[in-house]
Amino acid sequence: MQKSRLSVLALTTVAALALGACGSDDSGKTDSGAEVVKAGTLTVCSDVPYPPFEDFDKSSDTGFKGFDVDVVVEVAERLDLDLKIQDSSFDALQSGTALNSGQCDIAASAMTITEDRKKNIDFSDGYYDSEQSLLVPAKSKIAGIGDLKGVKIGVQQGTTGKAYAEKNAKGADIVTFPSDAEMFQAIKAGQVEALLQDLPVNLDHATGGEYKVVETYKTDEQYGLAIKKGNTQLVEDVNEALTAMREDGTYDAIYNTYFEVK
Repeated sequence: MQKSRLSVLALTTVAALALGACGSDDSGKTDSGAEVVKAGTLTVCSDVPYPPFEDFDKSSDTGFKGFDVDVVVEVAERLDLDLKIQDSSFDALQSGTALNSGQCDIAASAMTITEDRKKNIDFSDGYYDSEQSLLVPAKSKIAGIGDLKGVKIGVQQGTTGKAYAEKNAKGADIVTFPSDAEMFQAIKAGQVEALLQDLPVNLDHATGGEYKVVETYKTDEQYGLAIKKGNTQLVEDVNEALTAMREDGTYDAIYNTYFEVK
């Protein structure tokens, strides 16, 4: 059913006023003055699935679960904002396309802070220290990155894992996939013989015993929450929330839910 342009405009205005009364001074602004896509709401984009950081979960309030999800749930609550999470391709997130076009306020997607990415997007303080790793089938004779000459290995488009493989996997046949889901299907189907990507994700794939992590690589990487370039107030607000979470023990509680404490 179609409505007149004036009716749609009137309804839009009423909705905007209603949203503006919920924790925002005006449409698209938080109490602190930070820009948001939707007044009263923190809109978060994530490349799903990528367990243990993000995965689908129809039983949860957000429709998602994972370490990153728990972090942004807490951040939104501390900013007094509702939370909406939506799936997006990682390449659109790391390039800044999704953020700078107004699709979302924050990208929470196990994204490493890099100088190249900083050209297009801003980052929060680092909230997770990561390593790269090599996953192979349990019966594979591949023992490390030195055994990859002529071997097909899977990497994800736009990731630091891909960059690491291109620099260090000498002679390997590097096959690029849009997401971890396609990568894992490829190794299960025998289309690639190894996956090079973030350690926690490969460890998740190894839990059933059919695959093993044969090598890890310290790269001094930190994940950050990505934010639209120039939205400095939102960066400050998110950093304040992350700092408070660390100080009051909330961050440690979330971390210990997903990762073994050594």
